[in-house]
Amino acid sequence: MKVTRTFDLLDRMAANFDKEVIIAGKQDGKWKTYSTRQYIEKVNHFSYGLLALGIKPGDKIVTVSNSRPEWNIMDMGMAQVGAVHVALYPNLTEEEYTYLLSHSDCRAVVVGNRTMYNRLKKVADASENVEFFFTIDDIDSERSLSEICVLGEKHQDEYKEEVERIKSGITEEDLLSIIYTSGTTGTAKGVMLAHRSVVTNAVATSSRNKVDENDKAISFLPLCHIYERMINYHYQYKGVSIYYAQNLGTVVNDLRDVQADTFTTVPRFLEKVYDNIIAKGKDLTGIKKSIFFWAVRLGEKFDPSKNYGPFYRFKLKMARKLIFDKWRAALGGKIRVIITGGAAMQERLGRIFSATGISIQEGYGLTETGPVIAVNGWEKEEKMVGTVGPVLEGVDCRIAEDGEILCKGPNVMLGYYKDPEYTAEVVDKDGWFHTGDIGTLIDGKFLKITDRKKSIFKLSAGKYIAPQVIENKLKASGFIEQALVVGMNEKFAATLISPSFDYLHFWAAKHKINYRDNEELIQNPATIDRIQKEVTLINQTLAPHEQIKKIKVVADEWTPATGELSQTLKVKRDVLIEKYQAELEEIFGHPHNARQ
Repeated sequence: MKVTRTFDLLDRMAANFDKEVIIAGKQDGKWKTYSTRQYIEKVNHFSYGLLALGIKPGDKIVTVSNSRPEWNIMDMGMAQVGAVHVALYPNLTEEEYTYLLSHSDCRAVVVGNRTMYNRLKKVADASENVEFFFTIDDIDSERSLSEICVLGEKHQDEYKEEVERIKSGITEEDLLSIIYTSGTTGTAKGVMLAHRSVVTNAVATSSRNKVDENDKAISFLPLCHIYERMINYHYQYKGVSIYYAQNLGTVVNDLRDVQADTFTTVPRFLEKVYDNIIAKGKDLTGIKKSIFFWAVRLGEKFDPSKNYGPFYRFKLKMARKLIFDKWRAALGGKIRVIITGGAAMQERLGRIFSATGISIQEGYGLTETGPVIAVNGWEKEEKMVGTVGPVLEGVDCRIAEDGEILCKGPNVMLGYYKDPEYTAEVVDKDGWFHTGDIGTLIDGKFLKITDRKKSIFKLSAGKYIAPQVIENKLKASGFIEQALVVGMNEKFAATLISPSFDYLHFWAAKHKINYRDNEELIQNPATIDRIQKEVTLINQTLAPHEQIKKIKVVADEWTPATGELSQTLKVKRDVLIEKYQAELEEIFGHPHNARQ
């Protein structure tokens, strides 16, 4: 059957994937599973319950929850009755929630647990447009999600035909969801996504990997972000069983427990896995250490798109048997496919994890594009390390004269909620969405991202700097967690560095460097010299005008919670430049402004 709306996935699963476990989540330390039939039944009960409450097509419902099976039940249940799902991040501020509940015109709010209840209850009570407040977990005397489902089950005979009538009137062009994204700057914008935006993405990406109904996926990225949400539709389209990790801290154990075949991630997770493995390798001695780093060097040169001769294949087979199989074991032992996106991945990670026998499929897109524009596939001809792969079937992509990537297709958003002016700024009269990213098409096929259009700056000598490329090289160092390259209208480029403190603490202990806190540690001349050594090595790979002339190491860890990073872990340039004005003045000898 053809899938054009998200809830069509339920009929497809019922017809093709009648499984004992289609979705699962941890409850009281044990996996609570739902069969295909139980999942569909719960969705229907939720839909009937919404109608019994008086929810109508077009009504907005906000959810604030961690990723769990109930999220899917709510999402599909809303879609079936034409309600618009407004999924928000669980870690926003009270001020942000106040704005978003008002701006979205939501009638109902559903929160996941007590932490989210404490953040949202007061805000929801104060909102003039919020009529209903529910929780997923049982919290005090609040009305719960299960109450809606029980209500729906009680009234299913009354509302079954009404749900079918509403479903029959919903088209692929109808509004499915509003996702608020501020990116790295500016006020949150409500991206309006139609059913077609995510459904065409889920179907088009399904041909790029080899997972199927026999496979299991671990899901740990937030479902409120379109990246993981679309992949969950992708899994349901292919009949993959989805297991939701409890949290980031349990991912590795959950991978082993489930024996998962695939997962979706952001590059930073793979970077941490890599750094931990390399750190253990450095503790080896003698022949074991030599073999370990021989395998690493071999892996760093691996190209998954090439057909190698027998000698290289023999070396790779030995490297996998002696070293790389242990890497795979650290990820559960059965992983075949890792999909990565949300930020640029270091090229060496793509090579070395591919060398272990895992298909690394890096992709690219934006919330406004549903999200995927391009992604590397399973087959050799669909892969090119250092790129985000071929453009998806059904999506048009071209490079503007100034290098900006433009996109047109069914995946592109309907527009920004209540903001036609800004919509017109990013979607031109011919329907091309302007991504704000700079890139190129290699061989007319493989899309390569070089930087954000707004991030590129010019030195006073007239030379251009693409900071993201340099920042990614800096972050390849085990000592550097995050970096911000600056220098607009200055004589040279400089960088602010937030170190990887776990790694730095290990290094300091090894070299018997004493310190009271991180502030004292980063001011130690030995620490600065060691990080400068990393920067000097990276400078050797850069053009003379790109080289970092001065560094400033800061004691702060940059996170989304503290405001320096976006929810997808991209640096917020303007926020950081404002925060570190004193440090930048020390570097350049005068106040530095990103918009000089």
